[in-house]
Amino acid sequence: MARVCQISGKKTQVGNNVSHANNKTKRKFYPNLQRKRFYLASEGRWVELKVATSTIRTINKNGLEAVLKKAKAKGTLTAKV
Repeated sequence: MARVCQISGKKTQVGNNVSHANNKTKRKFYPNLQRKRFYLASEGRWVELKVATSTIRTINKNGLEAVLKKAKAKGTLTAKV
């Protein structure tokens, strides 16, 4: 599976390693993804999502239902919840 957050859509970014001599070589910045189980109260079941840690903080603050609704409206939701 690709390194993409299923809710926020965060994915790998490309940048440069820069040496003291200002030589540049390509590198990747990976999102901090974790597999996490969440309880979906409306359906009474557990769902496992691959989400960024920043998204986990957002879910803890606003609730899973609200975050899923916002992600669906934004078009970044890739999970089948």
